[in-house]
Order: sequence, then C-alpha cells, then structure tokens
Amino acid sequence: MAHQKPLSLILLSIIPLFFILTQAQSPTAPAPAPSGPIDIFAILNKEGQYNTFIKFLNQSQVGNQINNQVNNSNQGMTVLAPSDNAFNNLPSGTLNQLNDQQKVQLILNHVIPKFYTFDDLQTVSNPVRTQATGPKGEPFGLNFTGNNNQVNVSSGSVVTNIYNAIRKDPPLAVYQLDKVLVPSEFTDPKAPSSDDAPAPAKAKNGTSGDKTTADGPSTASSTKPNDAKRISGGILGLICGVFLMGTLS
Repeated sequence: MAHQKPLSLILLSIIPLFFILTQAQSPTAPAPAPSGPIDIFAILNKEGQYNTFIKFLNQSQVGNQINNQVNNSNQGMTVLAPSDNAFNNLPSGTLNQLNDQQKVQLILNHVIPKFYTFDDLQTVSNPVRTQATGPKGEPFGLNFTGNNNQVNVSSGSVVTNIYNAIRKDPPLAVYQLDKVLVPSEFTDPKAPSSDDAPAPAKAKNGTSGDKTTADGPSTASSTKPNDAKRISGGILGLICGVFLMGTLS
C-alpha cells in the first residue's frame, strides 16, 4: 500500500502533462485555401452534361470572356446553360443553318452581364438584356416570369424552365436549361424597313398631271406623219395642175 500511493500520485501528475503535450503537438486546422479563379469550363465539365455548350463557348471565345469578366472586374454575370439534351432536341438542321455570327449570337443570348440570384429572376424587370446584339447593335432580351418558386424564361420563340442552380455564388450564377434559347430574331421574318423599300417611280416633271405632258411626245409624233402626208399630197396636186395647164396650152 505504501508503494501504491506514490504511484497513483505519479500517474495523476503525468496525465495532465500528457494532455498538454498532446494539445501542443496536434496541428492547428489549416485555414481553407483560397479558391482559384472562376472557370466556367471547369464548372460545366464537373456536371458532365454540357459538352455541346462547352464546345460553343470555346469556339466562340465567349467562355474566355466570361472568365475574364468575373475574375477581373466587379461586374457579375449570369449564364443559362442548355444541357446536351437541349441541343439534341433542337429541330434537325437548326445549328447547320446558322452562320458563324449567328452561332456567336446564340451563345451570347445565354449570357447576362449581371449577377442574378434565383429569387432575383422571379421579380426582375423585363426584358433582361443579354450579351447578344443584332447587326445594327440592337440588344437581344429575355423575359422571366416567376410563380411558386418556379422561374420560366422566354426568348420570344422558346419558353423553358430554370431547374437547377449549377453555381449560385457571386460573382457568377449558372443555371441549367432543358431547351436552347434560340433568339426570336432568328425565327421571325424580317419586317421590311424604309431602307429596304424600293424608291417610288417618279415622272420626269414630278406630278401626275405631268403624265399627260410626258405622254405628249408620243401623241405629237403620231400626228406628224399625217401632216407630212397632207403636205406631200398638196405638192403632188400642184405639180399635176401645172402639168395639165401646160398640156392644154
């Protein structure tokens, strides 16, 4: 018993020391490493169903423009990303009928130069301008409608739901679409403008009253042969009369 008491005291003194040493040796939890630059290609690649959209983002350089803007400016962006199924469900030949400029416009029509949360899209003022513009610089726009936590988006020719937020943290929001937002400018026939209308035909003297005057030369020209016939007939009669008088005398 005499030996047990010192041993217990020793153990009691060692336990706190062991606890202190353990705490001192355990490393402090590292601070979270700063995330790298935002990369729209990496975001979409991670999801695995946006290969066609990624291809067009790359070919058109729109993806690089998105990355540059969200990483080097204070201006956020919103991307509406059609899935591969959305592209596969386009009418046959839709993409092949587009020229290179229209393909760029198509992709830019899915990019909004402002960050919008899902709640923002339910109450946003329409139309919402996209990055796409027409040949004369006119902006393309989308219309959003929200109801019971559901958001629909329309390009004018295509209407679809926004189902899933692939990324929702500023400065970049990315939402999934199940349809491609083909601009209505691609499908609606072009309305004739004043520039395209042919100029009205003008009379030489400018008025409808002058049409008679303009037609006058044809009338005058039709009477001149009659006058010539009368003159030539008179001369012939005169010659015949002179010849007859000479014969009688």
